[in-house]
Amino acid sequence: MEAIDLSINVIVLLCLAALVAGFVDTLVGGGGLITIPALLMAGVPPIYALGTNKLQAVTGTLTASIVLHKKGRIELSKLRGLLVMAFLGSILGTIAVQYFEPDLLKLVVPIVLLVIASYFIFVPSLKDEARSEKISQGAYGKTAVPLVGAYDGMFGPATGSFFVLSGVLLRGQSLIDATANAKALNFATNAASLLVFAFYGKLLIMVGALMMIGQVIGATVGARTLLVVDPNLLRYLIVGVCMIMLVSWYVSNV
Repeated sequence: MEAIDLSINVIVLLCLAALVAGFVDTLVGGGGLITIPALLMAGVPPIYALGTNKLQAVTGTLTASIVLHKKGRIELSKLRGLLVMAFLGSILGTIAVQYFEPDLLKLVVPIVLLVIASYFIFVPSLKDEARSEKISQGAYGKTAVPLVGAYDGMFGPATGSFFVLSGVLLRGQSLIDATANAKALNFATNAASLLVFAFYGKLLIMVGALMMIGQVIGATVGARTLLVVDPNLLRYLIVGVCMIMLVSWYVSNV
């Protein structure tokens, strides 16, 4: 299962990529847009890159969720139903991706990046305040949450950004609250996807375990930064990360 040889230098760079990804993912989502291209450029096959990414990412989302819960920004009692639906959606998506062509990932990621960046470019100035909700929590849990969960299981990059986007658009959450809730939902999808990838044996366990160190550091710093950051600065960061990753993804796949 771990017949892929990576040099010490490459593993160190992957750990640094995980650190940056943990920080960025906690603030705006999209950490997989850093770690998945990094794993692919290191020579890891696509399906193993997806699985190993889940192994290290689950640590980052768990760390961020714990920090934000302790700070009172995540109320788990209100998220239980959503966490279950996110978990189930991710299970189904991860099973499905085992039978997909790996090159499909190259088509999906640029579209995801453009959609997310476009929304935050054209959305009015954001403040840390709630808006009117478009759908109930029950409807949200039966539609958007499992769909995003399935996307995370199948591909993964920018899942956190999708949860943020759906929280703002559909549930009327403030950007900060939507980002905090996205961490818990993303942990559920990562954990579910990791279980399936482990079942199919599509993990590089030692590489993923070492990348976890970077994720913990990055997610801890990111969670503390989220509590004091200006929501409009957060919006610009989302757009900037999407554009940088779009260029990076294009360069690595031409």
